Amino acid sequence: MLDLFQLDGPAKARRIVVAMSGGVDSSVVAALAAQSGAEVIGITLQLYDHGAAVNRAGSCCAGKDIRDARAVADRLGFAHYVFDHESQFREGVIDHFADEYLRGRTPIPCVRCNMGVKFTDLFRLAKELGADCLATGHYVRRVAGLGRAELHRAADPARDQSYFLFATTQDQLDYLRFPLGGLPKPQVRQIAAEMGLGVAAKPDSQDICFVPNGDYASVVRKVRPEAESDGAIVDMEGRELGRHKGLIHYTVGQRRGLEIGGQAEPLYVIRLEPEAQQVVVGPKKALAVSAARLSDPNWLDAIDGRPVMAKVRSLAKPAPARMRGDWLYFEAEEYGVAPGQAAVLYDGDRVLGGAWIEETQAAMAHA
Repeated sequence: MLDLFQLDGPAKARRIVVAMSGGVDSSVVAALAAQSGAEVIGITLQLYDHGAAVNRAGSCCAGKDIRDARAVADRLGFAHYVFDHESQFREGVIDHFADEYLRGRTPIPCVRCNMGVKFTDLFRLAKELGADCLATGHYVRRVAGLGRAELHRAADPARDQSYFLFATTQDQLDYLRFPLGGLPKPQVRQIAAEMGLGVAAKPDSQDICFVPNGDYASVVRKVRPEAESDGAIVDMEGRELGRHKGLIHYTVGQRRGLEIGGQAEPLYVIRLEPEAQQVVVGPKKALAVSAARLSDPNWLDAIDGRPVMAKVRSLAKPAPARMRGDWLYFEAEEYGVAPGQAAVLYDGDRVLGGAWIEETQAAMAHA
């Protein structure tokens, strides 16, 4: 049998800790680990209130999901532990999510979750349990490089999660395993069905698990009531064109919902100015940027001056670029680059690392 966990020594001497969210992906990872003959320990981090989120669709790491994870562990015959991380998740992910919107930025809570309560805390717990590795159900590949592990895109482009894992450190990568990175999702569900796992047909969780029905503004309002402060919608010369009901309802590149009529061409959100409580709008060409300043990087290889492919949104196509110091320079105009998002750099399928977008340089200024 192919060793999807890439561990040395006989299987019966191995101990694998599996991060179990209660979904089909992590359940199949646990099943594959058990099938390998290793000792398996399942860990679930409870991130939500036990009562409020018990049966909520689209969540993970809460009520019904915890029961599903435990049922898989019981069926496969390995130990399963639940650790209460609700307060850490609220402070490190939800509060940060709300504060970023108040600052006029566009956050990526999934990255904050991975680099905080998930990988950091699970990494520590797995080490304390004496595990040889920590395995997760993420769709990304860990490839053996020259003396160290490399992070690569998943084989299935439609499922690739490498953008959300750019903050994985080298130490974490050496210890982590991603056995689903080379498999398409239909095959994963087929494995679950063949192994008789009750989660085989369970729907995938939504991208932002703590935002019910995609209404992120309601989450921000609940955490930070002051987020509903209104203000002006202005053009790029500062002329007021309308009013808004809170910056949390807008992101860079947004076109719908501005409710401004009588304009010669469509208007887009160009930037948000939290100090003045203003939404600045303009034509699409004003969204074009030539460079972005990055902060808090996690580089897995040298990148300065190196030609790379840069992905500036989770759904964006990678664009040719180069890093010089803290600035990422695009070979062609790039659109939809928003502070608060991440720029993840690639060399082919290999992830070179990434950093947070702090500010952008408008291409119009150098036209």
